[in-house]
Amino acid sequence: MTQKARFVFMGTPDFAVPSLRCLYQAGFSPSLVITQPDRPKGRGRNPFPPPVKTAALELGCPVIQPSTVTQSEVKERLVSLDPDFFIVVAFGHLLSEDLLSLPRIAPINLHASLLPKYRGAAPIQRAIMNGEAETGVTTMRMDAGMDTGDILLSEKCTIDPQDTSESLHDRLSEMGGALLLRTMKDMLAGHITPIPQNHQNATYAPMLKKEDGRIDWTLPVSKIFCIIRGVTPWPGAFTFHKNVRLKIHRARPIPEPVSVPPGTVLKSFPDELRISTGDGILQVLEIQGASGKRLPVQDFLRGYHLQPGDRMS
Repeated sequence: MTQKARFVFMGTPDFAVPSLRCLYQAGFSPSLVITQPDRPKGRGRNPFPPPVKTAALELGCPVIQPSTVTQSEVKERLVSLDPDFFIVVAFGHLLSEDLLSLPRIAPINLHASLLPKYRGAAPIQRAIMNGEAETGVTTMRMDAGMDTGDILLSEKCTIDPQDTSESLHDRLSEMGGALLLRTMKDMLAGHITPIPQNHQNATYAPMLKKEDGRIDWTLPVSKIFCIIRGVTPWPGAFTFHKNVRLKIHRARPIPEPVSVPPGTVLKSFPDELRISTGDGILQVLEIQGASGKRLPVQDFLRGYHLQPGDRMS
């Protein structure tokens, strides 16, 4: 049975889908789903729907895809719906103050960090890259700033030493859906008191660029290991051997001192690839070369010649 709450759901990528499904399955059916337009994808550059659109249509929810939410017809439709809530999850557009004032109870945003840490576009990746031991999800009452609104609820999550941004993304997206459901129920019951963020403790997680994946071999091995995990699957960790770009998918740190320059291929067993870093050794486990195939390092080394003393850059 549908709960007595009118809300508009705004979201775009895979991360937002579990939230939409969780709310719907609990009886909270959105009056409208707003997502970004279809984008060209793949070699054919054919228009491809965002994951939230696909999920919403499967659930039978009405969907619109405006190029911008500032369009007058979008605001008119939102006003006509008289929503209790906006639920915003990785939507990709900032909402203006006049839009944020429309919900009768609150505009709620789900963010993939323990605010005020890691505000911004890439909180999952940056938390791993920085070697954090834990992160989490937070619901907040939206304001016009970037992830600066008052905190409603939060839940912590341990970052496993083998987590990549992909595995942590999937776990947090499921946690986020459950936290959103609890937030809506508690707000309807009047059980939540919003807590202002301590802005002095804020940190930021800027969007990743392709160059963020390039390995700096002078860094400590523990830092390189965290960066590899944080940029997997995108943009991917990479290095160059001569003029060949090599993409490293999995590795493990070996905290043993070395006396050769960082980035040097070390002498090891024939089926191993070990590379010196600023303070230790990185053992590569899965790698991708010019062929485009992701391979266990043993298979890669059968077809690609590396020898001790070669340098990565």
